[in-house]
Amino acid sequence: MQAVYYRDRTGAEPVRDLMRSLDGAGREAVAWGVELLNAMGVADPPLPFPYSSQVAGELRELRCHAGRRHIRDLYRRSERLFVLLHAFEKRSARVPEAEVVIAEARWEDFRARMNEQPRRRPRAAGADAP
Repeated sequence: MQAVYYRDRTGAEPVRDLMRSLDGAGREAVAWGVELLNAMGVADPPLPFPYSSQVAGELRELRCHAGRRHIRDLYRRSERLFVLLHAFEKRSARVPEAEVVIAEARWEDFRARMNEQPRRRPRAAGADAP
């Protein structure tokens, strides 16, 4: 299994961008959570609470803590990938519906592009990519 960042049609990676904007402790907490996902096998059950929890349907939240800050990465599984769709700082007990809507819209975009015929190859990674 491998965790990957959602990339929109323009090449932007919103979860990676948020991660880069965090301080050292926040970045470290999110990176540790992503490593937990990467260590999972194909037949493993979902990452258990308190590391992850179900939000809606197959949408799950990766629960990252940096001191008193709670950073959440909303993700879904796509075969052998965990697609990190949306990240935000959580300030309430429940995941706000607006955050779920963003993640679900990105999931629909991801699935639509993966199912295109013929499927377009992904663009090259990096800031200097065409």
